[in-house]
Amino acid sequence: MNREALDRFCERGILVLVLAILVFAPLATAGVRTQELLVIMALSSGVLVLWVARLWLSKKPKFLCPPICWAVLAFTGYALWRYANCDIEYVGRLEFLRILVYAFLFFAILNNLHGQESTQIVSFTLIFLAMAISLCAVWQFLAGARIVPSLSALAESLIFSHKTWYFRRAYMDRGSGTYINPNHLAGMLEMLLPLAVAYTLVGRSKAVTRVVLGYAVLMMLAGIGVTVSRGSWVAAGFALLLLFGTLAVYRSYRFPALVLLVVLVASSALVLTRTDYFKQRFSKTFVSGTLDLNVRYDLWQATVEMWRDHFWLGVGPGHYDHRFRAYRPQSVQLQPDRAHNDYLNLLADWGVAGAAIVGLGLVMLLAGVIKTWPHVRRPEREFKTNFSNKFAYIVGATCGLVALLVHSLLDFNLEIPANALIAVTLTAFLSSHLRFASERYWMNAGLVLRSVVSILLVAGAVWFSQQEIRLGREYVWLERASTKGNYSDAKIAALEKAYAAEPKNSETTWGIAESYRVQAFEGGEGYERLGQQALLWYGRGTNTNPHHGYNFLGSGRCLDYLGRTNEARPFFDRADELDPNGYFTSALIGRHYVEVEDYAAAKAWFEYSLKLEGKTNQIATAWLDIVKRKLAENAAGNPGVLAR
Repeated sequence: MNREALDRFCERGILVLVLAILVFAPLATAGVRTQELLVIMALSSGVLVLWVARLWLSKKPKFLCPPICWAVLAFTGYALWRYANCDIEYVGRLEFLRILVYAFLFFAILNNLHGQESTQIVSFTLIFLAMAISLCAVWQFLAGARIVPSLSALAESLIFSHKTWYFRRAYMDRGSGTYINPNHLAGMLEMLLPLAVAYTLVGRSKAVTRVVLGYAVLMMLAGIGVTVSRGSWVAAGFALLLLFGTLAVYRSYRFPALVLLVVLVASSALVLTRTDYFKQRFSKTFVSGTLDLNVRYDLWQATVEMWRDHFWLGVGPGHYDHRFRAYRPQSVQLQPDRAHNDYLNLLADWGVAGAAIVGLGLVMLLAGVIKTWPHVRRPEREFKTNFSNKFAYIVGATCGLVALLVHSLLDFNLEIPANALIAVTLTAFLSSHLRFASERYWMNAGLVLRSVVSILLVAGAVWFSQQEIRLGREYVWLERASTKGNYSDAKIAALEKAYAAEPKNSETTWGIAESYRVQAFEGGEGYERLGQQALLWYGRGTNTNPHHGYNFLGSGRCLDYLGRTNEARPFFDRADELDPNGYFTSALIGRHYVEVEDYAAAKAWFEYSLKLEGKTNQIATAWLDIVKRKLAENAAGNPGVLAR
């Protein structure tokens, strides 16, 4: 094979790997778990290696560098610096790995797949994938199916006998397809729906392809409907109105656009207004004349407080959930994972500095679309046909990204890898169209520049490979630990193997510490040694994650049990600082005051714990009755014996 043939082979290889990433992530629980990230990094490493090969196979390589590239580079550099200085290394590293994957894929698509053929192949693949997942969501909704099929779960079931090829649905009254959360499936569909509509009305396709695209549009619309995501309904509706309004400006597209708009609006209105379930969902949108957003208002207020305390740089990459307990409102006792608002989450994690870079990138993207617009739109009557794949992509992808930005006011779709990868892909292809407006965005790749870029790409592939080995070993041992009995010696041994592979994961150290603590609390010979082991592992946990209040709680509980109550107090105080409104923390602090026989203080802590959570709060419920009885006995001058 000659150099040109090898170059074409590498280009096709990059296309196949990018398609594999874009298809795998949505089919594998949206790529949210570490094991899915390992697969995505492996495929991304292949993309980087093939890109390096293309750089040296091509006689005169060039880089396409529209203005948005500088924003992507700036944020990637900022993310690297924040990761190097973050409080929780393990969490920051996982977040930075995701960002690095997004950045590399953005540049790889921009410089290797900017041709119209590749753009159409990727676009149609995503559209038909969305159609298939929508069918799955409709089936779940209508049949009441309890399963969420997953490609990664299927692979795990072949490796680990205790695994199944599916997950149990958490939202039984809503369709989620291959996603765990219906809102995130809706985020994917709302991005691709306008693109499918644009290709149907504006693209240059055969009649059969248009029919299939039209069917995909209807299925995606049904998919968005059965997710019952009100935020997505609004976002998708706004994006479609923007799309149809844009097309209606042009005489060639006006009639078909208005006809399709009427069909979609009429069918949607018919389903939503004639179905009791959807009418009830609408009726819950406004309560007492105000928009009902469940606990989102409380989450947002806590997020704003977190951001204000870390105004310029934020709390750290991916740190939101770990720093949340210190800002927890009384109404939220579970961990929220994210702020349910991508903009506030961006400010909390990355601060004003990070948000400014992202905002600048969005402005550059919009400016690029405006500049490209006249160069991809065919003048009416100048050609026999006004159908244009370039124009279809520009208007469809732009409206799809607008839908995602609107929905991001209420959810965290950009924190979901599958959706973030699709958004990055749409953005990269949009940015590549700027080459039709001007040739000045091409940069000749001289020997020095080519060498520097090659070194960066190889370094990225090598680092991805190292992390795959390290995190892969940890994953295997964590899976083995999950099959062992709770708090057993076998479980401890497996967790310690996971710790040896990845010593920065505070969840692993906490699991080991808890196992030793439970064994120590069972009493018997050697309980002091087990308690000391628990203290050792809790200490390692506080070193890797100083914001994990449960490590301080565990240390305090062990010290109480070992009779060192005076030493325990500072640990409980620190746990309270890290989680002042946590019912579990308050209950265990109350338990500490029982140990030091301060029953009045214990009563106050238990009552506060029950105020925060009364339904499942067994610790506070049981001990409050004992403490009240003890206080009554003391008041009567007849102190009884309080069992440990």
